[in-house]
Amino acid sequence: MTRFDSSLRFRHSALALALSAVFLPVQAQDATVSAGLSAASGASADRALYGQYRDVRSDRPAFANLGIEYSLRDQEQSNWIQLFGTDLLDHTRELGGVWKSPGNWKLSADYSELVHNDPNTVNTGLLGAGTSKPQVVVLPGGAGTGGNLDLSTRRTGLGLGFTRYIDTTLQFDVSVKHEDKEGSRLSGMGMTCPSLIAPNCLGTAGATTNWATLLVPEPIHSSHEQIEARVRYALDQFRISLGYYGSFYRNSNSTLNISVPGSLNNASGTLQPLNTGLQSILSQPLALPPDNQAHQFDLTGGYDFTKSTRANFKLGYTTATQNADFAAAGFSNAPTANLGGLVNTTLAKVALTSRPLPQLNLVADLRYEDRVDHTPLALYNLENTFSYTNQNFPNRKTGGKLLASWQFNSDYRGSLGANYEAIDRGAFTPTSAVSGVSALRQKTQESGVNAELRQRMTENFSGSINLSSTKRTGSNWLKDNSGTGVTEVTHPADPVNGLAATSIFMPTLADRTRDKAKLFADWAPTETLSLQFSAESGKDKYNTPSAYGLRDTSMNQLSVDTAYALSDNWALTGYGSWGTQGLNQLRPAGSVMAFKQTSINVGLGLNGKVSGQLVVGGNLGYTDDRSVYAQSLDSLAGSDSAALLAATGGLPEIVFRQVSLKMFGKYELDKASALRVDLTLQRSTVNDWAWGYNGVPYTYSDGTTVSQKPSQGVGVIGVMYVYKLQ
Repeated sequence: MTRFDSSLRFRHSALALALSAVFLPVQAQDATVSAGLSAASGASADRALYGQYRDVRSDRPAFANLGIEYSLRDQEQSNWIQLFGTDLLDHTRELGGVWKSPGNWKLSADYSELVHNDPNTVNTGLLGAGTSKPQVVVLPGGAGTGGNLDLSTRRTGLGLGFTRYIDTTLQFDVSVKHEDKEGSRLSGMGMTCPSLIAPNCLGTAGATTNWATLLVPEPIHSSHEQIEARVRYALDQFRISLGYYGSFYRNSNSTLNISVPGSLNNASGTLQPLNTGLQSILSQPLALPPDNQAHQFDLTGGYDFTKSTRANFKLGYTTATQNADFAAAGFSNAPTANLGGLVNTTLAKVALTSRPLPQLNLVADLRYEDRVDHTPLALYNLENTFSYTNQNFPNRKTGGKLLASWQFNSDYRGSLGANYEAIDRGAFTPTSAVSGVSALRQKTQESGVNAELRQRMTENFSGSINLSSTKRTGSNWLKDNSGTGVTEVTHPADPVNGLAATSIFMPTLADRTRDKAKLFADWAPTETLSLQFSAESGKDKYNTPSAYGLRDTSMNQLSVDTAYALSDNWALTGYGSWGTQGLNQLRPAGSVMAFKQTSINVGLGLNGKVSGQLVVGGNLGYTDDRSVYAQSLDSLAGSDSAALLAATGGLPEIVFRQVSLKMFGKYELDKASALRVDLTLQRSTVNDWAWGYNGVPYTYSDGTTVSQKPSQGVGVIGVMYVYKLQ
């Protein structure tokens, strides 16, 4: 051990001398190096949930780890270099550094990687999965006889930053970030013949496959650059800054071009010739996220009128464009060379804070935002007799907030506030059309009030209670006339000029009342015990001219956190939370859905010092998340819907449970080195009918299936050696 320590100490000293020769005379240095190995149990399917953002998704039994922290400081010149690196041998590594002279300048750089592994496993015969030109192949042996495909995405980021303090009043900041993203993720496509958008897509009943769904992973190969620059100027009472933000997105894959065979399985799994019209539609290129960019300029500042009255303001302008070439992407029949997307946004905001009395504090906030869509209109939908253009989406928001707080005494403080927001979505583009809703709304207004009473910490207690209520209304509803404009509906229930009784309205446009209540308490009954308690409840009610659609939503949440000092060396912590959220909605001639999700989280932790050299600890956690879909039928529902509900009982529950145990022990070998051991055990169960039911996975038209092992267990043990040099 002595020889190993000396060798490591020599290497750090050599590194310190090298850095000091290049950068600055070394007066003080600190270094920490941690290196270790981890081993994981279970196969790849057992690690699916645990390994979504960890380097343990593969079947490898062991993993190495390395981390560093390094600091060099010249106390005379006040120059300082800091380096850090975490998980350097992992696929989630981070590396960065800062070189600065406090009060003069600062230079920073960082590098990072992040991998996301999809927890689902795809079994397929697809060729070229994850590329822009995949080939669909029907599995001759049926579902489950293909090869397994694990999808993942990798982000690689690089950032540089520089700050220059010109003098005590002037500062300049600039930063550049670049991120590459590669991999593939779940996506798919499907079509039925005939349909509203393809009425001439016909086939022979029973002789051909007239509808199909295909799983085709989206290929990802894109980059994103962000540039930020800001100049700040400050005097005693006045502060101002001018800033720029630029965003540049580039996608190497403009389309997804799928090769579809002439035969696919029908609903019963029988291979049949594919409807020729359907094959043509499925073989068309699919557009992927196009290149785009945005430039934002802002001027912000503040002025102190007095010591108790201050004002802040912000003026901003953003222009965003999207003009990727259609022909280069493979859309030869596009009506224009490119979308020519152009959206300009203007922002103005002012806030005033004042304290006219020692007990009274006032805050006023006004905000204006105007988004103007200059994208040219073109006939993008030319299917048969339907001819629609794209739609412009202008949006103008005006709003304000008022808040008054009063200090009743040294312990109690109360506040009363009001807020208002109006949204004008502009005139509906008459040559466009909407689908899935019955009516639109140009304007909505929302106003609300909130009140809070807060008690600051006395000897052993503090707490607060907050009540709020908002109400949203709007202008008359607009009935879409599909390519010929809209009609204002003043009396929705009018059987001639109004809307049908089965109409569906967007919840974001509907009249709505929202009531919420929050309660928080912090109690320390003894010097060794503390408790924190919070409760929150809220309900939204929607009011539209129809009985259908979303009617109401609700949420409730309770949580408790506690800490107890068993002794000077041992501490016990715990937490528990319970929450629900639900909604009630009705579908014409379909289901009446009462959805409710309940989540329970419980945890217990113990940490302590066994001796002067040994520290141990552990945490035990439990999660139970359950989604229930209570279903009944609308009075207009047909016999087929009734038979289906009677046969299946409706949608089954989705249940996710997880138990995790984490333990660690850290032993100090000497003043400079320590040994740490970590153990993690995790057991998860998931039952999600989205990809299968009762062990039978959903099967696509080519035999592809998506599945996830319903019961997963993984254990990870890691040993880490930590060395510190000072």
